Amino acid sequence: MALQRRLVTDAYAWDKALLSLPEPHILQSWVWGELKSRYGWRAERWLWETDGQPRAAAQVLERSWPTSFGRRAWRLLYIPRGPIVDPSEPSLTKAVLAELADIAREHQAVFLKIDPEIAEAVADPAEAEPAPAADGSRLRAQMLALGWIPSPEQVQFRSTLRLDLRQDEQRLLERMKPKTRYNVRLAERRDVTVRPAGSADLDVLYAMYAETSVRDRFVIRPKDYYLDAWGLPLSAGRAQAFLAEVAGQPVAGLILFHFGSTAWYFYGMSRSAHRDRMPTHLLQWEAVRWAKGRGFTTYDFWGAPDRPDPQDPMFGVFRFKAGFGASFVRTLGAWDLPVRPAAHRLYAFVLPRVLGILRIGQRRRTRNDVEEAASR
Repeated sequence: MALQRRLVTDAYAWDKALLSLPEPHILQSWVWGELKSRYGWRAERWLWETDGQPRAAAQVLERSWPTSFGRRAWRLLYIPRGPIVDPSEPSLTKAVLAELADIAREHQAVFLKIDPEIAEAVADPAEAEPAPAADGSRLRAQMLALGWIPSPEQVQFRSTLRLDLRQDEQRLLERMKPKTRYNVRLAERRDVTVRPAGSADLDVLYAMYAETSVRDRFVIRPKDYYLDAWGLPLSAGRAQAFLAEVAGQPVAGLILFHFGSTAWYFYGMSRSAHRDRMPTHLLQWEAVRWAKGRGFTTYDFWGAPDRPDPQDPMFGVFRFKAGFGASFVRTLGAWDLPVRPAAHRLYAFVLPRVLGILRIGQRRRTRNDVEEAASR
């Protein structure tokens, strides 16, 4: 039977279909689309089937801006960590990519951006030279032939570190770097405790996240966004938060998102106090144990430099995550299909400058909030 595409408008039906496909991603789940719909995006969910069986899926996010003088609106389409399709089936991926191009033209979009989580290179251990992955190489060649171009704008991290949870705890401990294993034990000896956290702890988690962003010089969004970004998946049973404490006082936290067989370490936060007790090491280990205990087979540390270069600003993050014995994975990254090439070039030129200005303002607001909280 021929491949057929249909629009899905039911949350249960969408997640059920998604979970039947290989390596479904939380950013393609219904709850993630609901979150983005609160912040200027509109979600459209397409499913490809053969004889009623799901073969591929794509949650397409659309954002539009009206233009002056009666011209058509600027519409941008984005499929975060999708489409979900088996890259080992070239005829299927070709058909899905062609229909995505049709969707982009139907929406009169400036361009469509995708960033499928398909490996281009893998290294185990993480510090080894990455070896090319056949599926990624095949899909890259296919996209180039169909007119897609590597995107100048990476929305998600292109590279990550992943831990295989299909090992017993003793083996997981043995795979750790000796210093990481030592720091986990040190935190236990120095009275760091870790507990599951919930919606009632979101204010505390955000306060630590804001403090972390100021200390480590990265930009975060306003508080309300995170109350939704963390709260909605928690309420939907797609996330779990954890707090590390010393004498009952929170010193670090993290939030895992989970979907299918994977748990993702999306957000981490810590205070400057008690960092000598290594709370983040024990916190991470307890999150790994929690994920393993609930049957997840992959723990994704979500974010790494594309190469382990000591000069890279993210090298410290890489070293911390690699210490847990994770493997390095570089995905294909983001790709654009320019539907209106001239407008796409203008967008690629203007956007980084606009975002730079917005980030300066948001960094200043976050710093002021942290300073005000500290002075109370």
